[in-house]
Amino acid sequence: MEVLIEAKGHALTPLRVLRGLICLLVLFSTAFVMIVFFGFISAVILRLFTIHYSRKATSFFFGAWLALWPFLFEKINKTKVVFSGDIIPSKERILLIANHRTEVDWMYLWDLALRKGCLGYIKYILKSSLMRLPIFGWAFHILEFIPVERKWEVDESNMRSMLSTFTDPRDQLWLALFPEGTDFTEQKCLRSQRYAADHGLPVLKNVLLPKTKGFCTCLQELRESLSAVYDVTIGYKYRCPSFLDNVFGVDPSEVHIHVRRFTLDLIPESEDEIATWLMDRFQCKDQLLSNFQCQGQFPNQVTERDISDTKSVLDCVMVIALTCICIFYMFTSVWFKLYVTLVCAYLCPATFFHVRPQRILGFFETFSTCHLSKT
Repeated sequence: MEVLIEAKGHALTPLRVLRGLICLLVLFSTAFVMIVFFGFISAVILRLFTIHYSRKATSFFFGAWLALWPFLFEKINKTKVVFSGDIIPSKERILLIANHRTEVDWMYLWDLALRKGCLGYIKYILKSSLMRLPIFGWAFHILEFIPVERKWEVDESNMRSMLSTFTDPRDQLWLALFPEGTDFTEQKCLRSQRYAADHGLPVLKNVLLPKTKGFCTCLQELRESLSAVYDVTIGYKYRCPSFLDNVFGVDPSEVHIHVRRFTLDLIPESEDEIATWLMDRFQCKDQLLSNFQCQGQFPNQVTERDISDTKSVLDCVMVIALTCICIFYMFTSVWFKLYVTLVCAYLCPATFFHVRPQRILGFFETFSTCHLSKT
C-alpha cells in the first residue's frame, strides 16, 4: 500500500536558532584556520615539491574539517541518513553522478564519503560563482574543485586541463558531478519538459534533463584510472532543505541516498552512447524519485557504519582544538598576524585566477628541456 509523504519538519525554536548560530560560527572559524594555517602549507608550499603528498596532506586536514558537517547533520540536528542500493567498496577512485534537488545536495555526499574513508578526497565540478564565496571559495580552490561557467565553449579547455592532473592512480579521487547543471525547481522542470517534448527526449518529472558533455569529458579523461562510476539518487523527507534549514536543524528529518555502482566495462566509450547511457540513468532516477514520493523510501536498504565512532569524534575535537590554539596565537603574535596577511594576499588572486603552484623540480625539468632543444 502506497503512503504519500507528509510535509512536516522541526519547528524553528529559539534554541535551534542559537544552536545553529554557534555551529555556524564554529564552522566558519575552523574553515578559516584550516585554510590559512594548514591548507596553505599542504596545498601550496608542499605542492612545490610533490603533488602526490601535497594531496595526501590536504586530504588529511580537510577530511578532519569536513567531518564537522556530517556530525552537525546527524548528531546535532538528528537528521537520519538512510542508504540503499549497492554496498560499495572503500577508497576507490570514482566518478560520481547525482541528481540536484537543492543547494545542499553536495553536502550530504560527505556523509557517504566519510563512511568510505574518502572524505578528504572528494572534489566537485561546480559553478564558478561559488569560488567567489568568502573563505569557502578559498577552500574550494585548495581542494581543487573544478569551476565551470556552464558555457561549453568556455568550460571544455579548463575541464580537460584540470582533469588531466587527476590521472595519477596513486591519488585517491571522488569526483562528483551534477549533470543537471542546476538545482531542481518547478519552473526549471517545466522548461526542461518543454525542451524534451520538442526534441523527442524523455519527459522527466522529478529531475531535469542531464547535460552530457561534462560527463563524457570526465570519462574520456579519467576512464583508465577510475575504479567505477557511482550513480547516486538523493531524496528528502519531508521537503528539500536550504542551507539555513541544515544549519538550524529544521529540515530534513531524513535523507535517503540510493547508490548504484557501475564498473567501467559496463559504460560505453563513444560520446553518443555515453550520452544515451546517462539519459537512461536519469530516467531511472526519475522513476526512483516517483516511487520515493509515494513509499517514503528507496528499495534495497543497506546498513552503513555510523559516524559516531571514536575517530569521527576525535577528528572534530582535534579541529576545534587546533582552531582555538591558532586563533590565540593569531591575536597575540605579530609573526602570526604577518603570516595570515600574506596567505590571504596570496589566496585572493590565486582563487580568482585559478592559479596553482607548479613543482620546482618540474619547472627546472621543463626549463632544461627547452634549453637543450634550442642548443
